[in-house]
Amino acid sequence: MTAVHQPEIGSVGEVLERVRALLPTIAEHSAENDRQRCVDLDVIEALREAGAFRIAAPRRHGGLEAGLRSMLDLSALIAEADGGTSWVTTLSNIQSWSTCMYPSHTVDEVYADHGPDTICCGVVTPGGTARKVDGGYRVTAQWPYASASNHADWCGGGVWLLDGDGDEEDQAMVLIPRGDVTIKDTWHVAGMRASGSNTIVATDVFVPEHRLISMLPMISGTYVDDFPNNPFYRSAFGPMLIMVLVGPQLGLGRAALDLTIRKASSKALAYTNIERQEDSVAFQLLVAEAAAKIETAHLHAYRAADDVQRYADQGVYPDFAARARIRADSAVALRSVNSAINTLLDASGAGSFAEVNAMQRIWRDSNVASRHAVMLPQVSMESYGKALLGRRDHITAII
Repeated sequence: MTAVHQPEIGSVGEVLERVRALLPTIAEHSAENDRQRCVDLDVIEALREAGAFRIAAPRRHGGLEAGLRSMLDLSALIAEADGGTSWVTTLSNIQSWSTCMYPSHTVDEVYADHGPDTICCGVVTPGGTARKVDGGYRVTAQWPYASASNHADWCGGGVWLLDGDGDEEDQAMVLIPRGDVTIKDTWHVAGMRASGSNTIVATDVFVPEHRLISMLPMISGTYVDDFPNNPFYRSAFGPMLIMVLVGPQLGLGRAALDLTIRKASSKALAYTNIERQEDSVAFQLLVAEAAAKIETAHLHAYRAADDVQRYADQGVYPDFAARARIRADSAVALRSVNSAINTLLDASGAGSFAEVNAMQRIWRDSNVASRHAVMLPQVSMESYGKALLGRRDHITAII
């Protein structure tokens, strides 16, 4: 479907203003999105028209190249209305950013039809293989947990590049148009249901040479030298992949706090003589504790985003210690939001788990999303501990 282009959208502020106006509509669809395990198409098209998918798109195609802080702002804002819709937007935008690591004519191909409003999805983990043939590669793979795949125009996927003997010689990424793959309905989960993170299936698909790139420059940071005039695309690969996923969590925390506060003046404290929750000192303490945890998450998330931007502006790929500390920031942010939501559930009571109560969906979305393999807090903290101790026995390349 060809998007309605809005060339007059010239800044992140305009995008955020347009998206903020859509929050009631997004919230109205949130419960049904959850039931259907997919974001409503009308919501997706409204976000396209608002410019939500162009925030990380290349400027020469009408995008904004807005940076990690702006990506967090947008994701958090959408998550105030619906976590799944935010996740879809977030994953499309980070794939848009990584797409610009490909040769310029490949980028032009991706943005040829839909311009800056192109929706992308991608999975970094190798899900299959690529074999060299004349003019390109034959790719067969399955990529599960492909968020935004229900709506994507282009799909990215990790592959093992095989040599003539069938041995693995490199880890690579490929770009494939949506029409060349199928989507297998596999996303049956407890939370983040609306993200529609199904499985992309590619069966002996021909991929031209210009749509495959090695992952080695991304992992080593050498790609930074390829963008002497563009700080956004010099942003550190691992920190970008990890920190962008914190954005929806920030919005989910804010949504849970807002919901709790709004009900506090009209809801009694069950089995007590307190007619309004807000009159309870215990309730006041729980709300304050949760708010402080959510603020902590924001402080760590935006410190990390500012560090990513600072290194990118300098054209420097941050060393292992700096990247590991950014991963630790993501862990603190995730745990803080999860803990805050649990605290707010203590304050709000068992009624929060009623299906008609948005709080239970916020709780499910936050807890499922925080277990995404790219950003597991345990891996992040172990990596930071190794960095502090001068160890080099890394357990993940995504740092």
